[in-house]
Amino acid sequence: MRRRESELDRAVAALLAARAFIEIRHLAGSARLGSGDRPEETLERIRFLADLAHNLPGVTGPRRSTPSRPGASRGSRKRATAARPMTWVWHTAGPEGRAWILRHIEQAGRTWAPPPPLPERRKGPAPMTPRQWAGFLLGRWPVRTPVGLRPLPVAANVLKPLDTETVCALHDEARRLRLGLGGGGSWLRAHLDPEGVHYLLPDPASYYWPGTPVSEGEIGWWQCVALLRMRDGEQVRGMVAVLPETFTALPSTLPRRRQLRLAHRARSTERDTHLWGRDHEAECAPELCGYVPEAADSARPTT
Repeated sequence: MRRRESELDRAVAALLAARAFIEIRHLAGSARLGSGDRPEETLERIRFLADLAHNLPGVTGPRRSTPSRPGASRGSRKRATAARPMTWVWHTAGPEGRAWILRHIEQAGRTWAPPPPLPERRKGPAPMTPRQWAGFLLGRWPVRTPVGLRPLPVAANVLKPLDTETVCALHDEARRLRLGLGGGGSWLRAHLDPEGVHYLLPDPASYYWPGTPVSEGEIGWWQCVALLRMRDGEQVRGMVAVLPETFTALPSTLPRRRQLRLAHRARSTERDTHLWGRDHEAECAPELCGYVPEAADSARPTT
């Protein structure tokens, strides 16, 4: 039964990817001819479809469900996504994305049951595996180069401490340059611990590895993992795209041993800014957080 559900999820993913690409092609053609919706609405729709298709199993990752960064996903969550490959995209798609998925499955005459909820992500980091402990004791940097790709430069194999203003500046730069990972603006500034110390290290997924071909050429930025301290003291994981020259210019003041330990903590922390923000949403108010949503800046950071 479980194998049948897995195979059905993969067949549905292939169908949805094809439908998304067809719709994107239609939207791009309409924009080029000057017909259809306003250009900004068309671009937003294309981005929505691209984000949805990007997370479908088999599109940007290996056919089998494996974490893109070792240590980032393990235990029951890993088993859940292996058993039902559509689990991640279904539970991150949002109401609009779920409606789009169900509509196309119904139009194709398929019978498909959505996957059960993912197990909750634990607070704090997962414990080190024996292999990770061995690497730590030997002083090995935990970020590994995917097969067939060039290693990151030595300057990227560093973890750097940041204050809150610097974290926000990096997200602002990612949004201004439209790098695709980052943003959050005033939401992030209001909810980070203003006196907190945060940590950042380049840790690209294989499909974001520098040099990977994209429509504009090649990826020229570093996908970085951030260990962020929120206003309630909890440490959560974040993600932001950083230009190599920007990261290199940040000061590095931590001993190597401490960098290695914090790198493991950052990479193995399961809860992220999205989940923290979801849990905080019920009590979020200007008088508590000082956060007032703005029309162009109401979303939490991309993670």
